[in-house]
Amino acid sequence: MTETIDYGRFHIWLDEAREAGAMDPGARWDLLRRFQEEWGYEPAGEGCPPEDLPDEYTSCVARREAEASTGPTGDDPQDDEPRGVDPSLAIPAALAQWWDLPFNSFTDRSDAYETNPIWPPTVRPDPTGYGVAGGLSDDNPFVGPGEDLRMCVFMAENQFCNEWGYPAARAHLADPQVLVSGVDEDGRESWVLQSRSVSEFLLQLAVTRLPAAYGWIVEQGTVDPEVVARLRASLKPMGFLPWRETGSHTEYFGGPDVIVGYNTGQGDCELVACARTETALDRLAETLGLDWEE
Repeated sequence: MTETIDYGRFHIWLDEAREAGAMDPGARWDLLRRFQEEWGYEPAGEGCPPEDLPDEYTSCVARREAEASTGPTGDDPQDDEPRGVDPSLAIPAALAQWWDLPFNSFTDRSDAYETNPIWPPTVRPDPTGYGVAGGLSDDNPFVGPGEDLRMCVFMAENQFCNEWGYPAARAHLADPQVLVSGVDEDGRESWVLQSRSVSEFLLQLAVTRLPAAYGWIVEQGTVDPEVVARLRASLKPMGFLPWRETGSHTEYFGGPDVIVGYNTGQGDCELVACARTETALDRLAETLGLDWEE
């Protein structure tokens, strides 16, 4: 890692990725590939080996590919789908593309992510009773009156404290918004916006995981307001919406070879700093006025 990469420019790259992805669906993954490489990830091979994919993934893909080429079999599709899946709902193209990427660090290094994939996506409320979240409320801002209030969940936190998904009413879109289960400002169980699209969510998930797995990391339980002021003055927001997981509300900032998460919600650490090199971490400590020698 010799070349310095300024993650203070990440918000620009993110905007460019959105524009490129709108023109060419395959281009939406270029920033993910680049980011993974910058932190030292190397693909294990040409895509995830079939034996390493979830059984539900391979069986679902095989059935849907067969139907695409020959038409429905005439059998009840519910017989072929895992319980909790509504086969009448489309699966967003971006989510299917991500599973098949030859540089998918999630399938190569699931230990670095500590989240649970759910494939095919299952609906909430879950008719099996397994899923922890409910559907959308009647007054939600994400779907219109009379539309389907169910959610399609495709990822869950390690202990299933949170689930991430998209509205069933938006399943036909190629790259819909991603919501996260949690609580609203009044403390009621609710779905809130996590990412502007599925592809952006999966990129953001990599940003929250890979630097800690491959780089240098320091966790700070609490920080003084002066440190936060220096952080906001010296580093740039990366352009994501705040990360919400187990009650956290984490903003991500970037600088030369460093990424900092600042959490104003629940959690053990208010600040987590990751760097591609030890020198970059030392430089960040000096910038923020912190002593991380211990």
